Amino acid sequence: MIINRRYFLATSTGVASSLFSRARAQPAPNTVQPQPSIPHWRGFNLPDLMGDGRQQRFQESDFHWMAQWGFNFARLPCSYLIWSNKLNWMSVDELALQPLDQAIHWGRQYRIHINLNLHHIPGYGSAAERYQLFNSPHEQMQQALEAAVYHWRYLAHRYKAVPSSQLSFNPINEPPFMTDQSRYVEIARTLIAAIRGVSPDRLIFADGTDLAQTPVMGLADQGVVQSTRGYLPKMISHYKAGWVAPGEFESFATPTWPMTDSHGVLWNRDKLRQELIVKWQPLMTLGVPVHVGEFGCFNKTPHQVALAWMSDLFALWKQAGWGWALWNLRGPFGIVDSGRADVAYELCDGHQLDRKMLELLLAN
Repeated sequence: MIINRRYFLATSTGVASSLFSRARAQPAPNTVQPQPSIPHWRGFNLPDLMGDGRQQRFQESDFHWMAQWGFNFARLPCSYLIWSNKLNWMSVDELALQPLDQAIHWGRQYRIHINLNLHHIPGYGSAAERYQLFNSPHEQMQQALEAAVYHWRYLAHRYKAVPSSQLSFNPINEPPFMTDQSRYVEIARTLIAAIRGVSPDRLIFADGTDLAQTPVMGLADQGVVQSTRGYLPKMISHYKAGWVAPGEFESFATPTWPMTDSHGVLWNRDKLRQELIVKWQPLMTLGVPVHVGEFGCFNKTPHQVALAWMSDLFALWKQAGWGWALWNLRGPFGIVDSGRADVAYELCDGHQLDRKMLELLLAN
């Protein structure tokens, strides 16, 4: 693997020790930051580093395809366990970060903006974490937050030389459901401050609460992009997805679009507008940019239904001026090797391409 190191800050044991000594969690100061302006970013999630295997790698072909088709955004949801471990949060295996270095280099090479996300961060993303960021005794929550700060400071130092136009950070993925956002606001402001303490101009995305479905007015002064999702209704987007709890589905019937759920509620474009757009209007009024960090439809939903539902989402997002990132490019939500039983695939570089879905994405 050839990695262009000129764009990355070399890290060392000494730097890591220094970061450890400064990893105390401090919230962001109460100063209003200017709102960022972002391009119309369209692209994909590339979840190749979401697990904990040290042999996982991104694929250059993904970047080549995105550039060839005209997409300009790749969100990289990663697990900190790729380069660290649950027993020693304050450890980093620098060699294990080389696949991420390579992906950021490919982003630069193919002119695709990279959005780096910690899908699994110390204290959140797995029930097996020693301490949790949310809903734990205060001391445990603070230890988890200090570990999260450590990792984001480390990444901020490592990639400090990469311009913000080419690399943005998304510190925490899909905070849980909550009636009081104050703990998440504290976490997010602390991580934002940690990143900006190293890289003041770094563009930052903050997921909404309730699995990124609810805006966070408490971050409106932080000068960050807020990230939302496009997975409603689950009876369309996750039909027959075995990892989703039964209580999250509005209906178990074979999907159609529009579709009436088991409570007699009609889901159509107007319902999507109410659920996905209207609640974000107060934030947008303040000039806060919004981006759809994830959306997509599992491969068990009939293809024509998936396309019709996605068409309505795109119509709403186009009106709102939002960009988006499909989950994923390759795989059961994507346009390559998605494994749908009702698609006439086109051969593309030895892979199965869903041309109809690709054309829909390109039109939006």
